[in-house]
Amino acid sequence: MTVIPRRVETPDGVTLAVYERGEPGRPTVVAVHGYPDNHAVWDAAADLLAEDFHVVSYDVRGAGESDKPGGVAAYRMPHLVADFLAVADAVSPDEPVHVLAHDWGSIQAWGALLDPSTAGRIASLSSISGPSLDYAGAWLRDLPRHPRSRLAQLARSYYIGLFQVPGLGELAVRTGVLDRITRLTSARHRSARAVVGEPPRSEADKLNGIALYRANMLGAATRPAPVATGVPVHVIVPRDDAFVSRQVAVDAPRRWVERLTVTDVAGGHWVVSQRPDVIARLTREFIEGLPAGRPARGSAAQHRGDHAGRFVVVTGGGRGIGRATALEFARKGADVLIADIDDVAAKDTVSDLHELGVRAWAAHLDVSDVDAWERFALTVRDEHGVPDVLVNNAGIGMGGTFLRTSAADWGRIINVNLWSVIHGSRLFAAQMVERGQGGRIVNVASAAAFSPSLIYPAYATTKAAVLMLTECLTAELASEGIAVTAVCPGFIDSDISASTEHVGVDAETAAALRAHQVEAYHRRGYPPAKVARQLVAAATANAPLVVITPEAKVLRAVSRFAPGLGRRIARIDLNRF
Repeated sequence: MTVIPRRVETPDGVTLAVYERGEPGRPTVVAVHGYPDNHAVWDAAADLLAEDFHVVSYDVRGAGESDKPGGVAAYRMPHLVADFLAVADAVSPDEPVHVLAHDWGSIQAWGALLDPSTAGRIASLSSISGPSLDYAGAWLRDLPRHPRSRLAQLARSYYIGLFQVPGLGELAVRTGVLDRITRLTSARHRSARAVVGEPPRSEADKLNGIALYRANMLGAATRPAPVATGVPVHVIVPRDDAFVSRQVAVDAPRRWVERLTVTDVAGGHWVVSQRPDVIARLTREFIEGLPAGRPARGSAAQHRGDHAGRFVVVTGGGRGIGRATALEFARKGADVLIADIDDVAAKDTVSDLHELGVRAWAAHLDVSDVDAWERFALTVRDEHGVPDVLVNNAGIGMGGTFLRTSAADWGRIINVNLWSVIHGSRLFAAQMVERGQGGRIVNVASAAAFSPSLIYPAYATTKAAVLMLTECLTAELASEGIAVTAVCPGFIDSDISASTEHVGVDAETAAALRAHQVEAYHRRGYPPAKVARQLVAAATANAPLVVITPEAKVLRAVSRFAPGLGRRIARIDLNRF
């Protein structure tokens, strides 16, 4: 959409190019760009937001079609605040405006938000990759007590020091070094759904913008003056931001902002131009949630625990490891949906989840049925939203030698143990990518995945496939901020031992084998709750693989370092013990 700019004059005589979309009678969103961008970085997101809002973007002084004053002093924060206020007064003289800002635009927006001259003019701030200089300065002064995160942020901010050296920043622009840094950080964490190409950036924009750093950075770092604000603030945190750490983006303002909402998104520093659909949606949801005081999901203040406010789906959650996992996530503050073919067991688990003070639901799902999966995934999205965590736990056990395992037996176990993981991962990963906020997928495999067996070939084959599938998903989905974890338990005292099918034998023999297996696993005495604690911890840490129980770790080591020994162990008929 081509937009003709209007000219707005600032108190010191600089004129700014201002671009408007949408109907003026609607709530106004003012979008402020960063360095080395101009207003065009917002074009795609602004077009989407204009369906519901009056959207205004402008070229800050020194950029795009706005005036380019000379001298560093012309770029000090009071001038930037006055520029913002002049734009706000011109486009929305009677109502406060919502602000959407990125990078240096966020730094300017924070400056305006905390300046007394703008009191009552800002309804909310959505900030991406740009902290308040005063908050960040106060946060950095705590270096002696918390050195690691502070030093890490200083390392990310190396370019700020270089820009202070006369002529060095200009040299980086003219030799193309700045462009190479921008391209590298843009491409490194680009989503598969990212908009191809970057917004136009002129050499003049790059050169003039260096004055922003020279005029403001050192003073704020050495003499921070943070003040509190009651204006709602939404900090959108790109997971792979090369320049702004999550700590300075979130921890620095936490002490001073009364109404702080935090949302993580998949992507790097330039996510505003790469995933404008995500930025527009999150901004819309935040603003529309303000009248009722409803914080967006992901707000750090809603619940307690590592997974506070997250939504988790667990298949096979009615019993065993699935049930224990659901309870563990609930103890960490998550809301949980239990999907199971056993409706009674699922509802019993939901009752226990409610007692932990979280929201919980039960859904009937035959994980071997692809059509049921398709319906389930759509229903979950429409009724509850996109899951933050999917646990593909549903599975069955099957014993019996290869030659006694029929084609029907193979079809049954592959449908449940492997195809269900494929269907769940495929459908919900697509939703997570579309949402653009990352997520986690946890696939429950088994120590059998790396332990060949004379008597469990079908089971071991499906679990080995789950492990390899998880490795492949880890590689593909990393750029989308989606972590995929494989969990490999050993001998667990759970319901699966009592329901394991023993094929190729008569009913009496199968019953005897199940009874033997139940007794053996019961003697082992490793409960599902211990598995669940490690599973949730691994998901929290985004670990690609967690091997549970000592025997599973031994079998894993044997498969890696002594595969010949593993093949000999595989010949042992464990049913004799």
